[in-house]
Amino acid sequence: MSVLLIAGSPTVPSRSSALLEAVAQRLAGRGARIERLAVRDLPAPALLQGDAEHPAIRQAADRVAQARAVVVATPVYKAAYSGVLKIFLDLLQQAALKGKTVLPLATGGSPHHMLALDYALRPVLQSLAARLILPGIYATDGQVTLTPEGAYQVHHDLAQRLDDAVDTLASEGLRLPAATGFAPVPFSQVRCSV
Repeated sequence: MSVLLIAGSPTVPSRSSALLEAVAQRLAGRGARIERLAVRDLPAPALLQGDAEHPAIRQAADRVAQARAVVVATPVYKAAYSGVLKIFLDLLQQAALKGKTVLPLATGGSPHHMLALDYALRPVLQSLAARLILPGIYATDGQVTLTPEGAYQVHHDLAQRLDDAVDTLASEGLRLPAATGFAPVPFSQVRCSV
C-alpha cells in the first residue's frame, strides 16, 4: 500500500516538508510504503504552460493515480496554499483522487491562516473526487523550528496531532492494523473456564 507525499513548497528545506517527513517516519513505522513527489522539481515551463502531456507531468499524475493515499503539504501564503501546488493540482484529471484518502498539511507564520486548509485547499481536493479528506493539520512557524544543525524539529504538541492523524490515515485510508493495543486473538485460541 503506497502513500504519496506531495511537497507543495517552492523552497527546500521548508517547514511543510518537515511535516511531510514527520508523517513519513510515522507511516513507515506502520509498514506503509512511502513515495515522495516534490512539485518544485517538476519542469517549471510545463507547469506554467499547463502542459499536462509533458512526460514529467504525466509521470507525476500517474504516481498520484497509483497511490492508495495522498498526503499534501503546503506553506500558506496570503491565506492560500502555494501557487506551485495549485498549478500542479490544476493539471490533474478531474477524478485524480477518486477512491483515495487525503491528509492535508499546512504551515504558516501565524494561526490567522489556519482556515486556508478548509477554505482554500479542501474544496480543490474535493473537486478531484477524494474519497475521504481527513481533518487537516496546520502548524505555525513556532511549532516547526530550525535547530542549530539546520534541521527542522516538530514540537511535542504538533507531534501528538501528527500521531493522531497518521493513526486515522493508517486505519481508515490504508486499513492497517492499530499500532497500539492488543494483537487480535482468533476465537479458536480463546480459553475460558466456568
